[in-house]
Amino acid sequence: MKYATNPFVLFGLVVLAVLFGRVIPAWTLSLATVAASKALVALGIVVLARTGNVSFGQGLFYAGGGYGVALIAHGWGLTDAVAQVLIGAVFGGLLGLVIGPLIARYTGIFFGMLTLALSMVLYGALVKTTVLGGSDGFNVGRPTLFGAVFNDPREADFMLYAVSVIATGLAGIFATILFRSQFGLTSLAVRENNLRVEYLGASANRIVTINFIIAATFAGASGALALMAQRHIDPEFAYWTTSGEFVFIAVLAGTQSVAAVFISALVLELVRSFSNLYLPNTWQLVLGLFLLAVILFLPRGIGSLWNRRKRTTEAPPEAATAGKGAAS
Repeated sequence: MKYATNPFVLFGLVVLAVLFGRVIPAWTLSLATVAASKALVALGIVVLARTGNVSFGQGLFYAGGGYGVALIAHGWGLTDAVAQVLIGAVFGGLLGLVIGPLIARYTGIFFGMLTLALSMVLYGALVKTTVLGGSDGFNVGRPTLFGAVFNDPREADFMLYAVSVIATGLAGIFATILFRSQFGLTSLAVRENNLRVEYLGASANRIVTINFIIAATFAGASGALALMAQRHIDPEFAYWTTSGEFVFIAVLAGTQSVAAVFISALVLELVRSFSNLYLPNTWQLVLGLFLLAVILFLPRGIGSLWNRRKRTTEAPPEAATAGKGAAS
């Protein structure tokens, strides 16, 4: 199992996922692009949740990254996809750097509700700001890649798919390394007992703040990806239902696996697409029942499936023998 966490192996899987976009049907490219961008935000929520805090307002940074890129693209004509993703990440990270230290002192429901309130404050401000298009938002131009213009719709969709998969994959590799680092393990300790972490000489507030900034950076980059896919931005990026959808994906995935976040985002988009196609008036009910089933049968998320199997296969034979002896 050591190869499953090797950064070079993970990067190879990302490359294979990009090449796979050449053979899948055209309609799935857009779906996979949206799933990858949402997985990026949910991955940030999972990073933050390892400290015991869940943000219900990631739409704040999602919209911050999207609007920041849209304004630069509108004013300076910057259309390069890679540059837009980086700019979106910077905008999200800067917002996280400002807000993170202010709310790191809160925990639990207070932390979640405060992030939600800040997101809705931004939503209200965007709706009232006519310079930014008000409630209608505004459009942006078609993205390019290193100066290349894609007029063929299939090629344009593949380009966005490739950029989304690579950006999300690199974030996933970073998160995998982070989870297994000393800082990542300390984040789990903060979730279990932050007072003991303080006694050991580490700052629980500092750890939460850093994780919060990472989550905000991921959300800002995701906002840029969503902007490129839709070529339109509006205040709905910051609305509470948008943030709730990201939490939905994170709950489906759990906090035990990075790969589960991407699988959960793709499953969510598939369930939404097909239920909206065949049950257009009740697709929200289908999504709710799907989440309820996951919570009932997989309370630790989809990632617990292979983690449970991994723990079973890696258990030493003598431990199993001892367990049988104790039972008898």
